[in-house]
Amino acid sequence: MFKELASYRALALGALLIWCGAVSGQEASTMVPPPALDDSTAPAKAQKAVLAGGCYWGTQGIFEHVNGIKRVVAGFTGGRSDSDGGVESVMITFDPKVISYGQLLRIFFSVVHDPTQLNRQGPDVGASYRSDVFYLSDEQRRVAEAYIAQLGDAKVFPAKIVTRVDAFSKFQQADINQQDFMIKNPHSDYIIVNDRPKLASLKRLFPAAYKEYPVEFH
Repeated sequence: MFKELASYRALALGALLIWCGAVSGQEASTMVPPPALDDSTAPAKAQKAVLAGGCYWGTQGIFEHVNGIKRVVAGFTGGRSDSDGGVESVMITFDPKVISYGQLLRIFFSVVHDPTQLNRQGPDVGASYRSDVFYLSDEQRRVAEAYIAQLGDAKVFPAKIVTRVDAFSKFQQADINQQDFMIKNPHSDYIIVNDRPKLASLKRLFPAAYKEYPVEFH
Protein backbone atom coordinates (compact mmCIF):
# COMPACT_ATOMS: atom_id res chain seq x y z
CA MET A 1 0.00 0.00 0.00
CA PHE A 2 2.16 2.84 -1.27
CA LYS A 3 0.16 6.03 -1.52
CA GLU A 4 1.37 9.08 -3.39
CA LEU A 5 2.58 11.69 -0.92
CA ALA A 6 1.36 14.63 -2.97
CA SER A 7 -2.13 13.17 -3.03
CA TYR A 8 -1.94 12.53 0.69
CA ARG A 9 -1.15 16.10 1.54
CA ALA A 10 -3.86 17.48 -0.71
CA LEU A 11 -6.45 15.19 0.83
CA ALA A 12 -5.11 15.71 4.33
CA LEU A 13 -6.46 19.22 4.68
CA GLY A 14 -9.97 18.10 3.74
CA ALA A 15 -9.75 15.13 6.06
CA LEU A 16 -8.51 17.37 8.85
CA LEU A 17 -11.56 19.63 8.57
CA ILE A 18 -13.90 16.66 8.63
CA TRP A 19 -12.17 14.59 11.28
CA CYS A 20 -10.95 17.12 13.79
CA GLY A 21 -13.50 19.88 13.29
CA ALA A 22 -12.17 23.10 11.83
CA VAL A 23 -13.02 25.18 14.88
CA SER A 24 -13.58 22.91 17.83
CA GLY A 25 -10.65 20.56 17.29
CA GLN A 26 -12.67 17.67 18.72
CA GLU A 27 -12.06 14.17 17.40
CA ALA A 28 -14.94 12.88 15.30
CA SER A 29 -15.55 9.80 17.42
CA THR A 30 -18.76 8.24 18.66
CA MET A 31 -18.94 6.39 21.96
CA VAL A 32 -21.25 3.51 21.13
CA PRO A 33 -22.97 1.38 23.79
CA PRO A 34 -21.55 -2.04 24.66
CA PRO A 35 -22.94 -5.00 22.73
CA ALA A 36 -26.01 -6.61 24.24
CA LEU A 37 -24.76 -9.95 22.87
CA ASP A 38 -21.14 -10.94 23.36
CA ASP A 39 -19.11 -14.10 22.85
CA SER A 40 -19.71 -16.07 26.02
CA THR A 41 -18.37 -19.34 24.63
CA ALA A 42 -14.83 -18.24 23.81
CA PRO A 43 -12.22 -20.52 25.42
CA ALA A 44 -9.59 -19.08 27.73
CA LYS A 45 -6.80 -19.40 25.15
CA ALA A 46 -5.88 -16.58 22.76
CA GLN A 47 -8.41 -15.84 20.00
CA LYS A 48 -8.21 -14.13 16.62
CA ALA A 49 -10.36 -11.44 15.02
CA VAL A 50 -10.12 -9.96 11.51
CA LEU A 51 -11.42 -6.44 10.96
CA ALA A 52 -11.27 -3.98 8.06
CA GLY A 53 -11.76 -0.27 8.69
CA GLY A 54 -9.88 1.64 6.03
CA CYS A 55 -6.10 1.94 5.72
CA TYR A 56 -4.49 -0.76 7.81
CA TRP A 57 -1.85 1.65 9.12
CA GLY A 58 -4.32 3.25 11.50
CA THR A 59 -6.37 0.15 12.27
CA GLN A 60 -3.24 -1.71 13.32
CA GLY A 61 -1.86 1.29 15.21
CA ILE A 62 -5.02 1.83 17.26
CA PHE A 63 -5.49 -1.81 18.27
CA GLU A 64 -1.82 -2.06 19.25
CA HIS A 65 -2.68 0.35 22.08
CA VAL A 66 -5.51 -1.80 23.50
CA ASN A 67 -5.08 -3.90 26.64
CA GLY A 68 -5.46 -7.62 26.04
CA ILE A 69 -4.09 -7.47 22.50
CA LYS A 70 -1.18 -9.80 21.93
CA ARG A 71 -0.44 -9.09 18.27
CA VAL A 72 -1.86 -7.11 15.35
CA VAL A 73 -0.84 -7.93 11.79
CA ALA A 74 -1.60 -5.59 8.87
CA GLY A 75 -2.53 -7.25 5.60
CA PHE A 76 -5.20 -8.12 3.08
CA THR A 77 -8.24 -10.38 3.37
CA GLY A 78 -9.54 -12.11 0.25
CA GLY A 79 -6.63 -11.13 -1.98
CA ARG A 80 -2.96 -10.21 -1.97
CA SER A 81 -3.22 -6.45 -2.57
CA ASP A 82 -5.53 -3.48 -3.16
CA SER A 83 -5.60 -4.28 -6.87
CA ASP A 84 -6.73 -7.93 -6.83
CA GLY A 85 -9.77 -7.75 -4.57
CA GLY A 86 -7.92 -7.72 -1.28
CA VAL A 87 -9.39 -5.69 1.57
CA GLU A 88 -6.98 -3.81 3.81
CA SER A 89 -7.49 -5.39 7.21
CA VAL A 90 -5.82 -6.51 10.40
CA MET A 91 -5.60 -9.88 12.10
CA ILE A 92 -5.79 -9.37 15.86
CA THR A 93 -4.69 -11.95 18.42
CA PHE A 94 -6.33 -11.15 21.75
CA ASP A 95 -6.72 -12.57 25.24
CA PRO A 96 -10.46 -13.16 25.88
CA LYS A 97 -9.77 -13.12 29.62
CA VAL A 98 -8.85 -9.43 29.27
CA ILE A 99 -10.98 -8.22 26.36
CA SER A 100 -13.91 -9.87 24.63
CA TYR A 101 -14.74 -10.00 20.94
CA GLY A 102 -17.67 -7.68 21.52
CA GLN A 103 -15.43 -5.17 23.30
CA LEU A 104 -13.09 -5.21 20.30
CA LEU A 105 -16.05 -4.38 18.08
CA ARG A 106 -17.08 -1.56 20.39
CA ILE A 107 -13.67 0.08 19.96
CA PHE A 108 -13.80 -0.65 16.23
CA PHE A 109 -17.11 1.19 15.82
CA SER A 110 -16.35 3.97 18.30
CA VAL A 111 -12.88 5.20 17.34
CA VAL A 112 -11.14 3.07 14.71
CA HIS A 113 -13.27 4.14 11.74
CA ASP A 114 -16.55 5.59 10.50
CA PRO A 115 -18.89 2.66 9.75
CA THR A 116 -21.23 4.84 7.70
CA GLN A 117 -18.70 5.47 4.90
CA LEU A 118 -19.29 3.15 1.95
CA ASN A 119 -16.19 1.77 0.19
CA ARG A 120 -13.95 4.45 1.61
CA GLN A 121 -12.48 5.77 4.81
CA GLY A 122 -11.39 9.37 5.03
CA PRO A 123 -9.10 10.17 2.10
CA ASP A 124 -8.85 6.54 0.93
CA VAL A 125 -11.43 5.50 -1.64
CA GLY A 126 -12.30 2.06 -3.02
CA ALA A 127 -13.71 -1.30 -1.99
CA SER A 128 -10.35 -2.27 -0.48
CA TYR A 129 -10.97 0.35 2.22
CA ARG A 130 -14.46 -0.78 3.11
CA SER A 131 -15.81 -1.45 6.58
CA ASP A 132 -16.00 -5.20 7.11
CA VAL A 133 -16.05 -7.73 9.92
CA PHE A 134 -14.64 -11.09 8.82
CA TYR A 135 -15.93 -13.71 11.22
CA LEU A 136 -13.92 -16.79 12.10
CA SER A 137 -16.75 -18.64 13.85
CA ASP A 138 -20.53 -18.74 13.95
CA GLU A 139 -20.40 -17.07 17.36
CA GLN A 140 -18.38 -14.13 15.98
CA ARG A 141 -20.91 -13.80 13.16
CA ARG A 142 -23.82 -13.74 15.61
CA VAL A 143 -22.14 -11.14 17.82
CA ALA A 144 -21.22 -8.88 14.86
CA GLU A 145 -24.63 -9.04 13.19
CA ALA A 146 -26.48 -8.49 16.45
CA TYR A 147 -24.27 -5.54 17.35
CA ILE A 148 -24.70 -3.81 13.99
CA ALA A 149 -28.47 -4.27 14.29
CA GLN A 150 -28.38 -2.94 17.87
CA LEU A 151 -26.45 0.19 16.86
CA GLY A 152 -28.71 0.71 13.87
CA ASP A 153 -31.89 0.44 15.95
CA ALA A 154 -30.45 2.87 18.48
CA LYS A 155 -29.59 5.33 15.68
CA VAL A 156 -26.19 5.88 17.21
CA PHE A 157 -24.86 7.30 13.95
CA PRO A 158 -26.50 10.01 11.80
CA ALA A 159 -26.34 7.75 8.74
CA LYS A 160 -26.85 4.06 8.04
CA ILE A 161 -24.12 1.64 9.10
CA VAL A 162 -22.67 0.03 5.95
CA THR A 163 -20.31 -2.40 7.67
CA ARG A 164 -20.37 -5.82 6.04
CA VAL A 165 -20.16 -9.12 7.91
CA ASP A 166 -18.40 -11.71 5.77
CA ALA A 167 -16.95 -15.16 6.31
CA PHE A 168 -13.17 -15.10 6.63
CA SER A 169 -11.40 -16.65 3.65
CA LYS A 170 -7.68 -16.00 3.61
CA PHE A 171 -5.29 -13.42 5.01
CA GLN A 172 -2.13 -12.18 3.31
CA GLN A 173 0.34 -10.41 5.57
CA ALA A 174 1.53 -7.05 4.24
CA ASP A 175 5.23 -6.37 3.63
CA ILE A 176 7.37 -5.77 6.69
CA ASN A 177 7.78 -2.07 5.87
CA GLN A 178 3.99 -1.69 6.19
CA GLN A 179 3.89 -3.22 9.68
CA ASP A 180 3.86 -0.84 12.67
CA PHE A 181 3.71 2.08 10.24
CA MET A 182 2.05 4.32 12.81
CA ILE A 183 4.72 3.51 15.41
CA LYS A 184 7.61 3.99 13.00
CA ASN A 185 6.24 7.11 11.29
CA PRO A 186 4.55 9.23 13.99
CA HIS A 187 5.27 12.47 12.11
CA SER A 188 3.86 11.34 8.77
CA ASP A 189 1.28 13.83 7.45
CA TYR A 190 -1.16 10.97 6.91
CA ILE A 191 -0.75 9.64 10.45
CA ILE A 192 -1.00 13.08 12.06
CA VAL A 193 -4.22 13.95 10.25
CA ASN A 194 -6.04 10.62 10.08
CA ASP A 195 -4.83 8.41 12.91
CA ARG A 196 -3.43 10.34 15.84
CA PRO A 197 -6.86 11.89 16.54
CA LYS A 198 -8.28 8.36 16.72
CA LEU A 199 -5.60 7.36 19.21
CA ALA A 200 -6.51 10.39 21.32
CA SER A 201 -10.14 9.29 21.18
CA LEU A 202 -9.22 5.78 22.33
CA LYS A 203 -7.39 7.19 25.34
CA ARG A 204 -10.20 9.62 26.16
CA LEU A 205 -13.19 7.33 25.65
CA PHE A 206 -11.69 4.01 26.79
CA PRO A 207 -9.12 4.89 29.47
CA ALA A 208 -9.31 1.43 31.07
CA ALA A 209 -8.63 -0.27 27.75
CA TYR A 210 -5.89 2.11 26.63
CA LYS A 211 -2.28 0.95 26.79
CA GLU A 212 0.37 3.67 26.60
CA TYR A 213 3.08 1.47 25.10
CA PRO A 214 1.87 -0.44 22.03
CA VAL A 215 2.41 -4.11 21.37
CA GLU A 216 4.63 -4.20 18.30
CA PHE A 217 4.62 -6.54 15.31
CA HIS A 218 7.05 -9.45 15.59
